[in-house]
Amino acid sequence: MTDLLYSEEEEALRAAVRDLLTDHCDAAGVIARAETDTPHDLSLWKALADGMGLAGLLVPEDRGGQGATHREAAVVLEELGRAVAPVPYLTGAIVATEALLACDGEGELLAELASGRKIGALAVGLHTAPGGVFTTVRAENGTLHGALTAVADAAVADVLLVPADDGGLYAVDADAVTVTPQTSLDLTRPVAKVTFDAAPGRRIGDAEPAVRRALRAGAGLLASEQLGLAEWALTETVRYLKDRKQFNRPVGGFQALKHRLAQLWLEVVNLRAAARAAADALATGEDADVSVAVAQAYAPSVAVHAAEEALQLHGGIGMTWEHPVHLYLKRAKADSIAYGTAGAHREALAELVDLRAP
Repeated sequence: MTDLLYSEEEEALRAAVRDLLTDHCDAAGVIARAETDTPHDLSLWKALADGMGLAGLLVPEDRGGQGATHREAAVVLEELGRAVAPVPYLTGAIVATEALLACDGEGELLAELASGRKIGALAVGLHTAPGGVFTTVRAENGTLHGALTAVADAAVADVLLVPADDGGLYAVDADAVTVTPQTSLDLTRPVAKVTFDAAPGRRIGDAEPAVRRALRAGAGLLASEQLGLAEWALTETVRYLKDRKQFNRPVGGFQALKHRLAQLWLEVVNLRAAARAAADALATGEDADVSVAVAQAYAPSVAVHAAEEALQLHGGIGMTWEHPVHLYLKRAKADSIAYGTAGAHREALAELVDLRAP
């Protein structure tokens, strides 16, 4: 029987990551970075990837990684979601790493990503669902031509994993391409257009299985990030409503607000079950497609609802730029279309369990 409870090791990992984020990822700093052209916190990334070895959680030990599972990676993403940390963990340590794991003979590049010496990014639009159609570039005599849009965290990537029209997945150095920032709602996870003008690339495997595997893992573990975000929104809103007074009593004591918070708590609890099930299924390989689809069919609405409630129930202060709640709402809205919308995952789930609409 599957045990979705957190193990002692997972709780210890959570505590370590939370302590690091408390010291190095304060809300004021994240907001300040969001106002610049370089929102990524590479010093925090170095502490996570190099100092704690978290970039290589999914990489086997004999290939330079930690040999952990998706369950441990999910715990890290919960904490990163709670802090809206501007680091390329989901896109680099999860999605790009999973794509490389599907390619045989890429031990050196995989080890570089696992150690944090390089940051990888899969050059597929952030909106692409695991079973969706992804855009490719043209391959010609070992060079790539074309452009790909909405590539998340391309601005800080050292190497791009690029699907081409010949069916291959190519590794391309970031110095060989042009990265043009695009307007993104989520200020902490920027997207960009990547242009390939005869960029030299090295074929490392077949694009189809690698991209499918990477996007499935990205979608499944995105639910853990959404869980962390929703938990922060609920916790901070409850704390604020206990402190804020109106008519000489705490605002949280009003019955109407209690009902709203109780409903939100139930949604977050259900989201935790769905996210944990997806992480466990990815770790064991049992019913992973179904569990990922279930998680992403449910998670987006809960994360957005939690962030919206936080914004509204914080009153006037919640509407200010100085308060971090707007970062969470933007992240939740952006995540709701990342790796496929909830509707796309419901359609995929209907196919998987043979419950298609008439």
